[in-house]
Amino acid sequence: MFGRLGRLVVHHPWKVIGVWLLAAIAVVASAPEFTSTTDQSRFLPSHYESIKAMELQEKAFPQNSPPAALIVFAREDGAALTENDSAAVAAAAKALGGKNIKGVSGIQATPPSENRLIQVIAVQMTKVTSASDKTQGDAVKSLRDNLKEQVRDTDLKAGITGAAAQTLDQAESGERGLAIVGAATIVLILALLLIIFRSPVIALLPVLVIGGVSSMVGSLIAVAAKAFDLEMDASVNSILVVVLFGVGTDYILFLMFRYRERLRAGEDAKTAMVSAVTRVGEAITSAAGAVIIAFTALTLSSLGMFRALGPALAIAVAVALVAGLTLVPAIVSLLGTKVFWPSKAWRVEPKGARFTAVGAAMGRRPGLFAVVSGGVLVALSVFAIGFNPTFDLGSGSTSDASESVVYNKELLKGMPAGATQPSDVLLHAPDGPLTPDELQGYRGALARVPGVGAVGEPMVSADGTIANFQVTLADAPESDAALDTVRGPLRAAAHDAAPAGSTAAVGGITAVFVDFQDAMNRDYSIVFPVAAVLIMLVLALLLRSLVAPWYLMASVFLGFAATLGATVLVFQHIQGDSGLIFTLPVIMYLFVVALGTDYNILMIARLREETREGRDPREAAALSVRHTGPTVAAAGVILAGTFASMMLAGNSVLSQMGFAISVGIGIAAFVMAMFFTPAITALLGHRAWWPGHGDRAPKSAESGVGEVDYVPVA
Repeated sequence: MFGRLGRLVVHHPWKVIGVWLLAAIAVVASAPEFTSTTDQSRFLPSHYESIKAMELQEKAFPQNSPPAALIVFAREDGAALTENDSAAVAAAAKALGGKNIKGVSGIQATPPSENRLIQVIAVQMTKVTSASDKTQGDAVKSLRDNLKEQVRDTDLKAGITGAAAQTLDQAESGERGLAIVGAATIVLILALLLIIFRSPVIALLPVLVIGGVSSMVGSLIAVAAKAFDLEMDASVNSILVVVLFGVGTDYILFLMFRYRERLRAGEDAKTAMVSAVTRVGEAITSAAGAVIIAFTALTLSSLGMFRALGPALAIAVAVALVAGLTLVPAIVSLLGTKVFWPSKAWRVEPKGARFTAVGAAMGRRPGLFAVVSGGVLVALSVFAIGFNPTFDLGSGSTSDASESVVYNKELLKGMPAGATQPSDVLLHAPDGPLTPDELQGYRGALARVPGVGAVGEPMVSADGTIANFQVTLADAPESDAALDTVRGPLRAAAHDAAPAGSTAAVGGITAVFVDFQDAMNRDYSIVFPVAAVLIMLVLALLLRSLVAPWYLMASVFLGFAATLGATVLVFQHIQGDSGLIFTLPVIMYLFVVALGTDYNILMIARLREETREGRDPREAAALSVRHTGPTVAAAGVILAGTFASMMLAGNSVLSQMGFAISVGIGIAAFVMAMFFTPAITALLGHRAWWPGHGDRAPKSAESGVGEVDYVPVA
C-alpha cells in the first residue's frame, strides 16, 4: 500500500502539490470562524450543581450579574481614605458613567472598606457572547484610559481588576506568550535541523510545509467545532502550534532519514523517495494512529474543553501525517539531492560509535539496563503522589506587574479575598414565596459557615420563589481553601438550612472549579483506560503479538507517572508552588502517553526487523539501539525542544505545561524507547511475540518497517 502511494506521489509531484493547494483554499474559504471561550462553566455538563445554580440565576435575574470589573482606589501614601478622598471617588464614578463607554451598563461607587484603606467602584458590563467578543476588554481599556484623568490631581491611585480586567490581561499575556512560543519553536527547529543535516533547505522544509498547512488545520478544526457543537478552550492555539510543528517535524525527520539511507544504498533520487515512503510509511502511520486514538479518546470526557481539544489535536496530527507522506515526498522528489545543499555529507555512511557502544552494552546485559531505566522511572513516579491540582490560572497566566494582579492585591487590604468573584447561593421554593424570616434565617446560617467572609442581602425574584445570596469567601476564589469551603461546609449548610419545601444550589466560579475536579476524577477513570486499550489494539495489530503491547503500555504508564513526579518535584518541592495546573495530567496524557507510544513503535519495529533477519534477541536489541537510537534521539530532542519553548512565554501555566511535556518526551525517547523497551524485549526473547511469529522472516517480499535509521549527524 505504501509502495503504491510512494510511486503515485513521486511520479506526479506537481499534481499532488496542486491538490494540496486547491484543498487548502477550499477548506479555508468555506470554514466558519475559529472561536474559543474562556468561560469555564461552559465546559461542564448541566447536571452539576454549579451549572444548575447558574441556570436558576439566569432565569430569575436575567438583568443582574456580579460586577465584571472593580475599580480600586487607595491613597498613594497608604493611609486611610479621607472624606475628600471618598468624594473624589464618587465624582470619578459619575464622570466615568457620563462617558457612555460601549459595553458598560452600570457604574456604582460603594462605601469605603471598614478600615478605609480602599474604596471600590463596581462596573456592570454587557455579557460576553463568545471568546471573539472583545466588548468587555475594550471597555476595560477605555476605563483605564479615562481613569488616569480622574486621579491626576488627587492623592489617590486607582486601577482595574475583576473578571473582565483579568481576562483582558490574560489574553494580552497569552498573545505575547504565543508569539514567543511560535518564534522559539521555529528558531529551534531551524537550528536543530541545520545541525543534523547541515542543509538550510531541509531546515526550512518543515517550517514552510507545516506553516503552509496550519491555516488548513485551523479551518478543519473550526468546521468540526461547528458540526459537533464543540466548545474550544482559548489555550488550544498555543498547544496547536507546538503539536503541529513538533509532531510534523518528527514525521518529516523519519522520512528524510530513510530517504538519505536509500540514497547511500545506491538508489537514484526518485527511487529512494519511493523506498522511503514504502519502508517508513507503516511505522509513521501506526505511530500517528496511536496518537490520534489517544487524542480522540478524550471525546469520552464529561468536560467540554477536553471533548473539543482531543479531536482538534487529532485533526492536526492527521493532517501532519498526510502531509508527511504526500506533500513532503512530492516536494523532495522535485528537489532530488539538492535538498541536502550545500552539504555533501549525505553521501557518506556515518559510524555512529556512541550508539554502537550503548547498543553493545545493552546486548550484553539487558537485565541491568531494564532495572536501571525502570528504577529511574519508579523513583520519579513516587513524587507524583504529592500532586496537588490548582485552579489559580489568573495569577499564573499574567505577569505580577499587570494591573489586574496589582490592584487585586490592593483590594485585599480592605476586603475579603473572595470579593473579586463572589459565590452565589440560590434558594428556590417552587410551592410559594419565601418569607422575610426564612430569608434572614437562611442568610444567618450561611454567614456562620467557616471560610465565609460576608453574605449580602438576598436578591428576590419578582414572584418571591427564588432568592440569590451573594457569598464572599474569606479566601481567593481559586484557592484550595476556597474550594474546600464550597465543597464541604458551604454546600452542606446551604442544603441543610434550606426552609421546608425549598432547595438550594451553590454556584459561582469556585463552585465551577469544585465540579471541575469531580468531573476530571470521573474522566481519569474512563478516558485513560479506554485510550490504553485502544492503543494496545494498535500495537497488537502492528506487532501481531499479545505480549509486547502489555509491557510497552506498562513502560508508557511508568513514563507518565515519572513525568508527573518530576514536575511535582521541580515546581511544588523545589520552587515552592502550592500546586500544578489542574489540567496538567490530561495534557501530559495527550503528549507523554501518545508520543511515548510513538517512539516505542519505532524502536520495536526496528527490533522486529533485526530478529527477522535471524539475529538472537540480545543482538537484535543491540542493533536496534545502534541504528534507530539516533533517530529517536534526534526526534526526541526536536519535539522536547519545541515544547520547552513554552517555558519562555513568561507565565507559570505555560511554564508548567512546557516543562512537563518536554521532560515527558525526553523520558519517552531517552529512557523508555532507548533502554527500557529493547531491554525487556531482549530478556523475553521469542516470548515477546507470542502467539504470532513477528520475529520470523515473512515469506514474501516487501519489507515493511524499519530498515536502517542511521545516525542523524552526518
